[in-house]
Amino acid sequence: MSTSPIETPLERAARGERGGVEACIGAYGPLVWSLARRWLGSSAEAEDAVQEVFIEVWKSASRFDPNRATDRGFVAMIARRRLIDRQRKQDRRPDTEQISAKLQVSSSDHERIEGRVMAAPALKALEILPDDRKQFVVLSAVYGMSHQEVADHTGSPLGTVKSGIRRGLLAMREAMENDGFQEVGR
Repeated sequence: MSTSPIETPLERAARGERGGVEACIGAYGPLVWSLARRWLGSSAEAEDAVQEVFIEVWKSASRFDPNRATDRGFVAMIARRRLIDRQRKQDRRPDTEQISAKLQVSSSDHERIEGRVMAAPALKALEILPDDRKQFVVLSAVYGMSHQEVADHTGSPLGTVKSGIRRGLLAMREAMENDGFQEVGR
């Protein structure tokens, strides 16, 4: 009586036998996992690599020839190739943390840039105002003076300052709207 050799999980997977791939994972999983951890270091990367390796084992199982290699050698060879490919891919990938650190803008830089962008149309609109209204608006809006302080500073009557600021701001607003400037969120 001749006895047939014991079939390997790889041979079962090659035939497309139900449970063959699961048998491969059970038999060769520890081998592939240890190789992936050694090559990649990170558990997350190793887990992804192990999945890739077993997909490739499943696709390549039909090429397995027990006369040329052992089943473990065949799986290790596929794992090695996949891990080398993965390592090369990682080496080509730019370090995004380093790039994003260089691109980060501090909040003060952001505020300064945003202020310039927002101020440009206002400065353009300010230029259309007569000199007295321009002075009233600048003292009030830029320097934060109250209406009374603007009146005291310029020697103008309080009513003239109030109406000058109001008319100046309305004229600026109209000029900015006609120029296509719309406040964000408006």
